[in-house]
Amino acid sequence: MSTFSRFTRIARDLPATVPFVGPEAIERNRHLEVKARIGANESGFGPAPSVIEAMRQAATETWKYTDPESFELRHAIAAHLGLDPKFINIGEGIDGILGQIVRLVIEPGMPVVTSLGGYPTFNYHVVGFGGRLVTVPYRDDKEDLDGLLAAIKREDAPLAYFANPDNPMGSWYSAERVLEFARAVPETTMLILDEAYGETAPSGTIPPSEALIDRPNVIRTRTFSKAYGLAGSRIGYVISAEDTATAFDKIRNHFGLNRIGVAAAIAALKDKTYLEEVLGKISAARDRIATIARANGLSPLPSATNFVAVDCGRDGAYSRAIVDGLMEEGVFIRMPGVAPLNRCIRVSVGPDKDLDLFEAALPKVLKRLGNQ
Repeated sequence: MSTFSRFTRIARDLPATVPFVGPEAIERNRHLEVKARIGANESGFGPAPSVIEAMRQAATETWKYTDPESFELRHAIAAHLGLDPKFINIGEGIDGILGQIVRLVIEPGMPVVTSLGGYPTFNYHVVGFGGRLVTVPYRDDKEDLDGLLAAIKREDAPLAYFANPDNPMGSWYSAERVLEFARAVPETTMLILDEAYGETAPSGTIPPSEALIDRPNVIRTRTFSKAYGLAGSRIGYVISAEDTATAFDKIRNHFGLNRIGVAAAIAALKDKTYLEEVLGKISAARDRIATIARANGLSPLPSATNFVAVDCGRDGAYSRAIVDGLMEEGVFIRMPGVAPLNRCIRVSVGPDKDLDLFEAALPKVLKRLGNQ
C-alpha cells in the first residue's frame, strides 16, 4: 500500500489511536448491543423539552451557516454568568476547545504539564501539535496541585491543565484552593482550568465567574455536554481575560458550530427549572450507583461529577475484566487508563432503567470472575 510522502513529521510519527473507543465501535467490533449507555459521562436524562422544541425550530434553518461571531450565544452565556461578553468565547465542546488552546500556545517540543491518568483528549491534542507531556501522579485520588505547580516551575511550561471537578476520579477541590493554585501559577504559563462538571459540583467548588478574568494566563473551559444533556451538539465555551479571548478568537473555528446546537444552548440557559430537576436526578443516581457498588463488595469514591469511580480493590486487569464482562451483559461503562487509578471502574449516571440493568449485571459479572 502506497503512502503520501509529505505528511508532517508529527503526523507520520503519531500512533493510530483515539482517546476513547466509543460504544458504537464496541458494538461493531464485538457484535454486542449496548443496552445501558452509562460509560461516556453523557446525560441519559437528555435536554429539556423546551430545548428540544428550540432545536426543532432551528432545524428548518440548518441550511444556513451559524453566525461566526456567535453573538447571541456569547451574550446569553455572559448574561448567565454576570460577565461582559468580551470575556467569553465559543467552541465545539471542550474537546475542540482544548485543541485550539494547545494550538494557540504550544509549538513542537514544548513541555505541557498535566496529571498522569487525567483527561486523555487533552493529551491527544498536545501530542498532535508536537508538545511534550510532563505528567504528575495523582495523590489520594485527586490531582496533586503542589506537584503540578512544582512541575510547571521546573519545566518552565507554557501550558498546564487542571480539571476541577476531576475526570476520571470525580474528586474536587474547594474554590478557595483552586484560586490559590491558579494565582500561584507563573504568569508565563497558560493554565487551563477545566470546569466541565461545574454544574454538578457542590456549592463552593467553582470560583465566581469573574474571579480570574484579571489573569491573562488562565482560561476556564465549560460545556453544555453534561448537566444540560447536549453532548451531541458540541457546544462549549471559555472564560478568560479580554486579551486572551482576543487571541483565542484568532485561531478558533468560526464556522465550527451548528445552528441547531447553538439554539439548543441558548434555550438550555433559559430553562433553569429543568436544570435543577436534572441536577437532582444526577445526585440521586450517584447515590444509587454507590449503593449498588457497596452491595457487591466494591468501594465507591466521593464524586462531584455525573459519574462515580468505584474502587474494585485489585489491579487494572481485574477492573478491565469487569468492564468487558458488563459489556457482554449490554452495560457500557469505562475505567481510568493508568495505574493506580485503573483499579477503579467509572459508571456514569443515567435513568433508572439503565441503572436497573447495571444492578442486575454487576453481581453476575463478579460471580463469573470468582468474586462472589
